Amino acid sequence: MSAATRPPIACLGAGRMGRGIAVAFAYAGHRVVIVDFKPRDATAFAALAGEALAEIRHTLESLGRLTDLKAADIDRLMERVSVAPEAEAARVLPAAAVVFEGVPEVVELKREALARASRLAGPEPIIASTTSTILVDDIAPAVEEPRRFLNAHWLNPAHLVPLVELSPGAATAPEVTARLTALLESIGKVPVTCAARPGYIVPRIQALAMNEAARMVEEGVASAADVDKAIKYGFGFRFAVLGLLEFIDWGGGDILYYASRYLEGALGDARYAAPDIVKTNMAEGRIGLRTGAGFLDYAGRDIAAYREARLADLATQLKAMGLARPPVLD
Repeated sequence: MSAATRPPIACLGAGRMGRGIAVAFAYAGHRVVIVDFKPRDATAFAALAGEALAEIRHTLESLGRLTDLKAADIDRLMERVSVAPEAEAARVLPAAAVVFEGVPEVVELKREALARASRLAGPEPIIASTTSTILVDDIAPAVEEPRRFLNAHWLNPAHLVPLVELSPGAATAPEVTARLTALLESIGKVPVTCAARPGYIVPRIQALAMNEAARMVEEGVASAADVDKAIKYGFGFRFAVLGLLEFIDWGGGDILYYASRYLEGALGDARYAAPDIVKTNMAEGRIGLRTGAGFLDYAGRDIAAYREARLADLATQLKAMGLARPPVLD
């Protein structure tokens, strides 16, 4: 399949997110049009378009220094990306398989942009907001044919981070979520689906972790440098291989429960208390690998082989960080 036959993509708004999404799709062989959805005179538009294309080229050149992309390859990828003025939206949007909205994080701005874009696009294109803060059902009513609308939260830098969090709304058709999932997987992304709740998955966990790290510096527990070193070489090292819930099962939900109870008492703060699901799992004997079930189900799995595979992944991670050393044998 060539770029001419792969589904074209539109990015609504010429900001950082639209540019990052354009890189991801162009790299994967799709034609991408970035639509500047704000009326500008010709001079202002030319300046914006030039800046956006220059940043996209710079991003591809940076990728080229990390991969085997050559100058001619970058030129070919750049041919897939264009920037269209607001006046051309009625021509560009109906041709797109997906329109990713990326206007500023202001509810009324998004509602206005989505209403206008969905009207101009017609009923066929999937429309996805890239909002990082606004719930899908708060803006879905602005969209014509809201069954084809959902949130698609990309993590910056969008062209590198694999994860995209999809949050369908009450009106979103299941086949729309499935189609967007398949499209994202086809370009090497890893989409997950989550309910329409504040914070999605990663930002919600991330906010707790970042605030706790800042709190430890505030309390004098450790320096900022040492907290970050602990995160990179301990927390991040393990969770680059094992998911958080998988890690609970790996060690045992009972260990998390008792550790949480100790921290809650020692630090005098209920934020360390284990949630009810951890207590319920313990009561039902679902504490992880030791019982064959926890948050995940290990029935029929060769646990020894599973452990060996995960340890091998950790060893690979150690090597990638430049920390693997041969044994001292003398």
